[in-house]
Parts: sequence; C-alpha cells; structure tokens
Amino acid sequence: MSFEHSAPSWHVSRWFNSAPLTLADLRGRVVLAHAFQMLCPGCAIQALPQMQRVQRMFPAERLAVIGLHTVFEHHEAQGPLALEAFLHEYRYTFPVGVDEHADGDPLPLTMRAYAMQGTPTLILIDAQGRLREQHFGVLDDLALGVALGRLLAEASSVDTHT
Repeated sequence: MSFEHSAPSWHVSRWFNSAPLTLADLRGRVVLAHAFQMLCPGCAIQALPQMQRVQRMFPAERLAVIGLHTVFEHHEAQGPLALEAFLHEYRYTFPVGVDEHADGDPLPLTMRAYAMQGTPTLILIDAQGRLREQHFGVLDDLALGVALGRLLAEASSVDTHT
C-alpha cells in the first residue's frame, strides 16, 4: 500500500541495541521499519533475517533499519526479557523498539496508529518523514530493493538540489 503523508510517531516503551529514537531523529534518512513478534513464523524465518541483510548492505547514514516489537498476542511469552534473549541469540544488531501498550488494549499504540493488520508489517518512510509504503507480510527481496533504491535516489536528489 502506498501513501504520501507524515508518518505517525512511534510509541516505544523501551529500546534495544540503541538509545531511544524518534522519527525526528531519523529525518534526512530513509527508514525501513519492520513490525514483528518473536513468535511470528514469517517474522522469525524471513522478515528479521531480511532486515539484518539490508542493514549490512546500506550505509547507516542513508538508511535506518528499525525493528518494532509489536506484540498483540501471547503477551506473557514475548516480554522484554525474552526479547532481549532473542535478539542476542540471533545476533540482531539493528535498533528494536518495544511498541507500547495502553488502556488495557491488547493492540499496542504504534500498531494502532499505523492500522497494521498483523506481523510482519514493513514500513518505508522517506527522508522527509513521509510514510511511503506499508506492506503486511513478507516482501520479496527484489521488490524491497526496488522500493529502497527509489527512496534512496529521491533522498540523494533532494540532497544535491538543496
């Protein structure tokens, strides 16, 4: 799904592999965010390894790769302690924010703000902070590469014209 409006803020209760981050902190870089759950097979088998590969392929000053642990089921089994062990065990080094819960709702705040259908959900935000794409499910490597290439080229074009 394609968009062109300001990306909603993230509501994160805790960060792993990073100091706290906001979308304002990342302005000027393309952002690839993946909402995931540890117990989601598509996340664990495909989406998270894909993110780690993307992080290794692109310079951090141009592309920010961010994980959002967006738990909407099996809350007890996917708490922060389990997430910390999971990230360490699989050697994921990209920043991961824990999507915040409020009001007793099982759906966390960022998940609600982006109207996500489930996990994995891939979110692409351009260098100006606009939500450009959101995809439920695993996106093919080639399709992701094309989308990232387009946004990175746009960001370079803006950089050279300012």
